[in-house]
Amino acid sequence: MNRMKISREFNWEMAHRLREHSGGCQNVHGHSYRMTVDICGEPDPATGMVLDFADLGEMLKPLIEELDHAFLCEARDDSLIEFLKKEKMKHKIVPFRTTVENLCGHVARALKPGLEACSRLSEFSVTIHETARNSGTVTVKLK
Repeated sequence: MNRMKISREFNWEMAHRLREHSGGCQNVHGHSYRMTVDICGEPDPATGMVLDFADLGEMLKPLIEELDHAFLCEARDDSLIEFLKKEKMKHKIVPFRTTVENLCGHVARALKPGLEACSRLSEFSVTIHETARNSGTVTVKLK
């Protein structure tokens, strides 16, 4: 069988800011995020599938639920964290600047262990669109 690629799209709403950024993104703002996960590998001879889309959805469900309608906040942003906690607003504190590039890496790190369990898979990529014109992609080799 030949190597195949499958893709699944995910969507969520989330706010953030880029502390110490010189442009408008230093301000609190939000995006309608659109993420595509591409998975490459050999289809299972018994099922004909590279990976069941439902299984991929289950792997990412906790992460998407954690981010959806939340504020993604860099751990060093003390004043904003204090405000979010005081106002009891949904937020996720992360140890990185909240760029789309770092968000791609965050999702890839969360997804990698589940995909490594399937020996037929060779690589995957995570593409996150922050806006209609701006996106980031990370590709991870599994073998």
